[in-house]
Amino acid sequence: MSEATSEPNQVAQDASPAAHASSQLQRATQLAQALRQELHKAIIGQQDVVDGVLTALIAGGHVLVEGVPGLGKTLLVRALARCFGGEFSRIQFTPDLMPSDITGHAVYDMTSEQFKLRKGPVFTNLLLADEINRAPAKTQAALLEVMQERQVTLEGRALAALQPFLVMATQNPIEQEGTYPLPEAELDRFMLMLRMDYPLAEEELELVRQVTRSARTDILDVSGLRVLLQAKDVQALQKIASDLPLDEQVLDYAVRLARSTRDWPGLVLGAGPRASIALVRCARARALLRGGTFVTPDDVKGCALAVLRHRVRLSPETDIEGVSVDQLLRQLLDQVAAPRL
Repeated sequence: MSEATSEPNQVAQDASPAAHASSQLQRATQLAQALRQELHKAIIGQQDVVDGVLTALIAGGHVLVEGVPGLGKTLLVRALARCFGGEFSRIQFTPDLMPSDITGHAVYDMTSEQFKLRKGPVFTNLLLADEINRAPAKTQAALLEVMQERQVTLEGRALAALQPFLVMATQNPIEQEGTYPLPEAELDRFMLMLRMDYPLAEEELELVRQVTRSARTDILDVSGLRVLLQAKDVQALQKIASDLPLDEQVLDYAVRLARSTRDWPGLVLGAGPRASIALVRCARARALLRGGTFVTPDDVKGCALAVLRHRVRLSPETDIEGVSVDQLLRQLLDQVAAPRL
């Protein structure tokens, strides 16, 4: 009798960790989906861009949002900051912005007769780098260290950034005067590059309807959004996503996609290993966001354009023919075989 009763107890003990992990994953997915719904109270349409920003948040990567003026790029980041209980800073990039305006600098204190470090706005959880391509290269470079190493060196001291730390930058792709293209080294540090396009007709109708009801000129109000997660919740989401099962074939598929860009016809610059890593991390985040219990090839494929488009360069001949980076990458995605699980 004792043997018969001990076996179910052992099974229950073995099942407990799995059940706990499943419960955690379910709660994490519910939180991520609730955050998505809350953001859509301020953002009309733009489903792919909102999901892309959430993917970057869960994957722990930086995101660059590109689009013409007036589409809501800054509004999206402000809405996310409103739903987030951690630290938020905004830097408006301008041609006269200095690196010390971002990282901080030493200030002489008359009372103590010593230099004291004054930390810049980069010491935060969520950093909005608005119109990042309006600042010159030396100012853009002030973000390189903290984006990659999560630390800032000030006066010879390495100061750790807050955790989690995410840079969400915006840029206008059509304006040339007074802008400075981001160098490849900085572009590569952005996990995702999202393109915000014009809204659909019905979405624009709803947008105009909502904005014109408000007395606040031409912007949507984010003050009514609820705070749904704290810094520790973001870290928990990132940990749960990183533990999602990933089949070796799916891992191989992600690496093959990135490697294929290096010798693909029409490209003179392919994506590096950082792209392979980003594909896997983003695929795990997308799986969590959709409520999946493991990562599928579609999760990898779904984030491939945003991961790769800013890491490759068209050849001059392809550019002259009028083929866009996204068109070429879609051809690549169609031709690189995905595993069948």
